[in-house]
Amino acid sequence: MSLPSYPGLFVSVERQCADRNPMPELRLFDGSRGAGVPVVLEQARQLLYDRSAAPATRTALWHQIAERARLDADRSEWPSAVVWLGLPGLRRTAFKITDCFRAEREDVEAELVTCYLEALAEVGAYSSDPGGQVLRSACSRAWTLWRKARPELAVENVEGAGSLPIRTDTDGLWQADYDPPARQTGLSASLRITVPAHRAEGVRMGALAQVWGLADTAVGTRYSRRGRQVGTISLRRVGRND
Repeated sequence: MSLPSYPGLFVSVERQCADRNPMPELRLFDGSRGAGVPVVLEQARQLLYDRSAAPATRTALWHQIAERARLDADRSEWPSAVVWLGLPGLRRTAFKITDCFRAEREDVEAELVTCYLEALAEVGAYSSDPGGQVLRSACSRAWTLWRKARPELAVENVEGAGSLPIRTDTDGLWQADYDPPARQTGLSASLRITVPAHRAEGVRMGALAQVWGLADTAVGTRYSRRGRQVGTISLRRVGRND
C-alpha cells in the first residue's frame, strides 16, 4: 500500500511491520483442526475489518491480539504488530480529530494508539465483541481527551467575546490588562482587551470579569482579609495619560 507523505506514528508502524509475520502466529479456528490454522498478519488484518467474515472468526482473532499485546516489546515484534492491526480502525478518527481541533496529527495518532492499547488491556476472556469494544473505546477516549484539551483560538473580533453585541459608534476606547500570577504549570500570559468607552465607564469589575470569562478568577473588587493573589486588572483610557 502507498503511505502518506506526512510523518507520524501510523506511517512509522506501517513501515516497520511491512511484510512481517511475528511469532507465535495468529490462528484461525474453523473447526477443521483443534489447534487452528496459522494465518499471516496481512490476512488477519483483512479478516478483522471484513464484515462478511464470520463474527466468531474475528472475535477469536481479537482475543489473540489482546494476548499478544501483553508480550515484552524487547523480546517480540508483537507489540508493534498489535498496533499495526488496529490502524484501519483508528485512521478515520485520527483525521476527524485533527480536522476538528486543528491538532498536530502526530499528537493525535500517539494519543489514539495509547487509548487503543489501554482498551486492549481491558478485553476479558468472555468479551463477545472485543474488536468493536476496543475500537469504540479507543476512539471515544481520544475524542474526550481532545475536547478537554481544546486550545483557546485567537479571534479578530475581540469585542464579540462572550457573544455580547457591542456598538462601536461611540467616542473613545478603554483598554484592560489582566496579569495572572506566575505559576509552574498552565498558562499565565497577560491578557489585554480593548473595548469602546461606553462599555467600560461605570461598569463594575465583576461585570467585566464575567464578559471576559474571568468570573471564576476575579470574583470581586473588595476583600476583607489578606489572601492569595489571583491576578491584577488595570483599566486605562487608550490614547490618554490620565
